[in-house]
Amino acid sequence: MVLHPSYFPSIATFVAIIQNNVVWESQDNFQKQTYRNRCYICTDQGKHMLNIPVKHVGDKEGRQKYGEVQMDNSYNWKKNHWRTLETAYRTSPFFEFYEDDIQPLFEGSDDLLYDFNMKTIEKIGSCLGIEIPKSKTSTYELYPVEHLDGRFLVHAKKEPDFNFAHYTQVFGDRHDFVPNLSILDLLFNEGPNAVSYLKNQNLDFPHA
Repeated sequence: MVLHPSYFPSIATFVAIIQNNVVWESQDNFQKQTYRNRCYICTDQGKHMLNIPVKHVGDKEGRQKYGEVQMDNSYNWKKNHWRTLETAYRTSPFFEFYEDDIQPLFEGSDDLLYDFNMKTIEKIGSCLGIEIPKSKTSTYELYPVEHLDGRFLVHAKKEPDFNFAHYTQVFGDRHDFVPNLSILDLLFNEGPNAVSYLKNQNLDFPHA
């Protein structure tokens, strides 16, 4: 299955990773308002977006390759994101268990969005004890021939209802269950049980 690397990917993307042989799309153009540079968590106020600022792309030269997009580190977004995650998940069952693994991602001076997203995916894989595939596409195919096309999972605005099973969320007593958040929500709430959860969800969409 061909997938886009995204920022602490959605649960649906990790269902695809754990249930399929994955190849990472590395030849596409960057598009705004996708999971490429955002993820969603749940705070006491409900669903909340964490957005990575990127340097302006696609001006006179047209579109820019996703793999070349630089994050805008003139604003300390990493500090802000980590503080938000701490506030949202400090009381979750497994936040302290994974804190020392996840926090270093919010330090340092990463530059390329694509590479940073792969780091977040590999770190989650390490936390879950699963191997993250390394293969990347060498050319862009509008309609992949050899692989299922899961690239639509990167579109935050056109998301189908996957009807995933509910699990206990930190603010479940204040809000209805919020589905398909960042994998971080599942990790901090379910810990090692996240693996069996991901294996048991049915990613039922037309391309699979």
